[in-house]
Amino acid sequence: MSQVSSTPRYSPGSSLLGHYSAYEPTVGYPLRGPELLQLPSPSSRYAFSTSRHLGPAPQAGRRSESSSRALVGPRVNTNGNSKSPQGLVGLRNLGNTCFMNSILQCLSNTPDLRDYCLRNTHRTELNNNCRAKAALMEEFAKLTQTLWTSVSSEAISPSDFKTQIQRYAPKFVGYNQQDAQEFLHFLLDGLHNEVNRVAVRPRLPSEDIDHLPDNEKGKRMWNKYLEREDSKVVDLFVGQLKSSLTCSECGYCSTVFDPFWDLSLPIAKKGSGEVSLTDCMRLFTKEDVLDGDEKPTCYRCKTRRKCTKKFTIQKFPQILVLHLKRFSENRVRTSKLSTYVNFPLKELDMREFCSENSMNAVYNLYAVSNHSGNTLGGHYTAYCRNPALGEWYSYNDSRVSPMSSSQVRSSDAYVLFYELASSHSRL
Repeated sequence: MSQVSSTPRYSPGSSLLGHYSAYEPTVGYPLRGPELLQLPSPSSRYAFSTSRHLGPAPQAGRRSESSSRALVGPRVNTNGNSKSPQGLVGLRNLGNTCFMNSILQCLSNTPDLRDYCLRNTHRTELNNNCRAKAALMEEFAKLTQTLWTSVSSEAISPSDFKTQIQRYAPKFVGYNQQDAQEFLHFLLDGLHNEVNRVAVRPRLPSEDIDHLPDNEKGKRMWNKYLEREDSKVVDLFVGQLKSSLTCSECGYCSTVFDPFWDLSLPIAKKGSGEVSLTDCMRLFTKEDVLDGDEKPTCYRCKTRRKCTKKFTIQKFPQILVLHLKRFSENRVRTSKLSTYVNFPLKELDMREFCSENSMNAVYNLYAVSNHSGNTLGGHYTAYCRNPALGEWYSYNDSRVSPMSSSQVRSSDAYVLFYELASSHSRL
C-alpha cells in the first residue's frame, strides 16, 4: 500500500523517514511438539482434521475434495449460550504453517472483521479491477465462516486459503518456515487491495501544505491517503504517525505524516529483566539525536545540521497491532530476545503518545500471537479472547483449549492485538 505524505522540509542524509512498520528480517522456525493423526472428513470445503501434517508436505495448491458451495449469510449466536463451538475450532498444520494458523485465529477473533466476513459484506465491496482475482478475500471469508459456523469442534484444513495467499504472495509458496508478523503484513495488504473502495487510484497533485498547522496538515494528509486507500481493512487497522524533525541550530521544525498498519516496538532493557509495554512505547517514541553521518539537511539553514527526531501518534486505529521486535540480525547470526514484556489486558492507555492529549486512545487486548523457542527451532500459537463468550482460549494449531486470563502474558508474546475500548462493550 502506498504512502502519502507531505514533502519533508529536511533532506535526510540517511533514510530516516521511511516506513515506520517496516518488515523485520524473516526468521523461520520448525514445528515442535507431539503430533496427532486422524483421517480428514470431506464434509466441508475446508476438510476437517485433528492432525498436523506428517511426512512429506502436500503439493502446493492442492484443493480439498469437498463441495465448493459458498456459505451465504451464516448466522452466529453471540449470546454465548450455543452448544456449537463457535470460534473454538482449530486449524490443521499443513507443514510449518503454525505462523499462518496463529495469525488467522487472531484475525478470526477480531469482532468487526469477523462480522464483515460472516455477513458477506465483502462481496458488495470487491474492487472492480480485482473482481476476477478477488479469491484471497473470498477464501479468507469462507475460512472465517467455517470457524464460526461449524457444528463440529474438529480442526479444519486451511489448504484452500493457503493456495490463494501464495498466489498473492509467492513468498509463501511451499512449506518453508516463515515469520508471523510478515505474514500478517502480506495478508492485510492482499485483503485490502481486493476490497479497496477506490476502483482506480487517482494521481494526487503535489501541494504545499507546510504552512498549515500540524493538526490541519495531518487531516489533509489522511484524506489524501483515503483518496487512494479506502477499505474495511483500512477502517480497522490503519492509523497515522507523526514524525517531527527539529534543527538544533535554528529551531526549525518539519513534520511528516504517514499511515501505519502496525508499530514495531524495540524491547526496552532493564536490570530486572522485565519491562512493561509502556517502556517499549517510550523507547519507540523517544527523542533521538541525528548527528554525524545521520545529519539531515535543514530547509532553513540550507546545510546539514544536528537535529532531533521524535514520533507521536496522530491518529489511532480501531485495532492497534503492536509487534515486539524479539528478533535481531547481525553479521554473525540471528538472535531472539526472550525478555518478559508486561502488557495490560485491559485499559492500555496510549494518550501519553498522542500528538493531541484529547484523543481517545485506551485499548483492550483481545489476541496475542506467540512464538516459543529460538531462531533454530520454535513454534507459533495464539491466545484469543472469544468475542461471543468473553473467555480466553489457547489455539495451538489443531488444538483449542480454555485458559485463564492470568496465563496470557508470557515471554513468548510476539504480536499483540488491541481494540479501542469504546469500539465494543463486550471487551
